[in-house]
Amino acid sequence: MISFNRNLYYFLLNLFPIFLLFFLVLVDFDFSFHSKKLVTFNPTYVVIYYWVLKKPEILGYGLVFFAGVINDVVTGLPMGISSIDYLILCGIASYFRNITLRPSLINDWIAFVPTIFIINSIHYSILNGFFALELNYYYLILSSIFTIATYPLVGFIFNFISDFITPRKK
Repeated sequence: MISFNRNLYYFLLNLFPIFLLFFLVLVDFDFSFHSKKLVTFNPTYVVIYYWVLKKPEILGYGLVFFAGVINDVVTGLPMGISSIDYLILCGIASYFRNITLRPSLINDWIAFVPTIFIINSIHYSILNGFFALELNYYYLILSSIFTIATYPLVGFIFNFISDFITPRKK
């Protein structure tokens, strides 16, 4: 009975990143901390990047694609835009996972900086180029900066959770 409870515990902890990703996508929080929405960040990028980088077996590409489709439906973007962003983010994270010799939170954070700028530039060039949507570049840059700034804190919390996900050997 104790073995069953322990396996159920680890199974539920393995589902945490999936539940968190779909919660963030479905609820579509606007993480703004200022009345004029000048300070905002994108926690979905942080969740996808961290879990694909550290434990890719938990958060698969199919789930990430499906989360992007749901995000497009919830936010009203053209279908597939967020899925493209999320899959490119997964590709870059898996590339950094394969070339990194000594993974650490600082190295991941340094690699996260160009990743966010690449993803945002692709996202907004598609929206501006193909769909001619109005863009606020000042808001885009501030959102990118605050997303990058929140990664170490969220990464530290996810490292703590990841330690619980990995079963301990006795």
